[in-house]
Amino acid sequence: MSYTNGLDKPTDYFNTVLYTGNGSTGHAITGVGFQPDLVWLKCRPQARNHRWIDVIRGVGKHLESDNTDAEESPADGLTAFGSDGFTVGNTGGYNNSSENFVAWNWLAGGSASSNTDGTITSTVSANQTAGFSIVSYTGTNNNQTVGHGLGAAPKVIILKNLNTTNNWCVGHGSLGFTKHLALNETDAVGTSSVRFQDTAPTSTVYSVGAAGETNGSGNSIIAYCFAEKKGFSKFGSYTGNGQNDNAFIYTGFKPAFIMIKKTDSSDGNDNWVMVDNKRLGYNVDNNPLYPNTSGTEVTSDYIDFLSNGAKIRNGANEVGRSGVVYIYMAFAESPFVTSTGIPTTAR
Repeated sequence: MSYTNGLDKPTDYFNTVLYTGNGSTGHAITGVGFQPDLVWLKCRPQARNHRWIDVIRGVGKHLESDNTDAEESPADGLTAFGSDGFTVGNTGGYNNSSENFVAWNWLAGGSASSNTDGTITSTVSANQTAGFSIVSYTGTNNNQTVGHGLGAAPKVIILKNLNTTNNWCVGHGSLGFTKHLALNETDAVGTSSVRFQDTAPTSTVYSVGAAGETNGSGNSIIAYCFAEKKGFSKFGSYTGNGQNDNAFIYTGFKPAFIMIKKTDSSDGNDNWVMVDNKRLGYNVDNNPLYPNTSGTEVTSDYIDFLSNGAKIRNGANEVGRSGVVYIYMAFAESPFVTSTGIPTTAR
């Protein structure tokens, strides 16, 4: 599925599926195309929490990106990973009868293994082809390094302390790893000398210091690490101009998913913004959800998906305020041109 210039079939590594809840104890969701190692799901029409479930922590445990809660263990949430998706039970927020859901799915490396590249021994499920790994370790609250298994330096790391009510922590290469954001907050970029030790990740490890979010003493930490892969993922920044004819984000592929965050706090409406290629029909009607809130899907028209990137179509504070820098994460539906020379088309 891979070639020297990128990935021919990105949907083998990331895919979005939509489903309707039926309230049963064993509702099988299919159509992912692979057995996912990270499932992030959300009820669309109701104010229900985001759910994150991964292969290392296992089924029956979730995190919620819209709050600071420690890991929870619902009795009948996501109950199994399957070869083409996953199964959900009747716990609220997973399978409420007649409600519409979206699930974003990533392929890591399946069953995890021990990694001793860092000064902390980590447990890692890594997919080097797709540049995605899931990492768990026990914090020490002092300067350490953690092996991530990617063989390339991650540009984005999303972490959560599983035992405490610390914020989520996001490191992004466009900000530098002196800076951080909180996935559960609308806050502007913060500066910290301890979360990542002011040190950029390497091809083998990332650095953590005396911070509860990334390295709380005796606490279990989970990290989702993303290295950029041509034709599949792109992590960068752009500057808004305040107009409907706003910034163009060049990705080199037709996007399937984009998440954006404003980096300053000049005014309100500083939510994280997520759009994907499945929840609505056509540009510019790509309705956002917000990872930092349990709120419902909204009808704001912000972004066009193109064959080689995305166009911001709104000067709103959340995506396009004049002179403000925004960071983004993007994953592909298809490469701009495949290894056999077949071009993609815009939506």
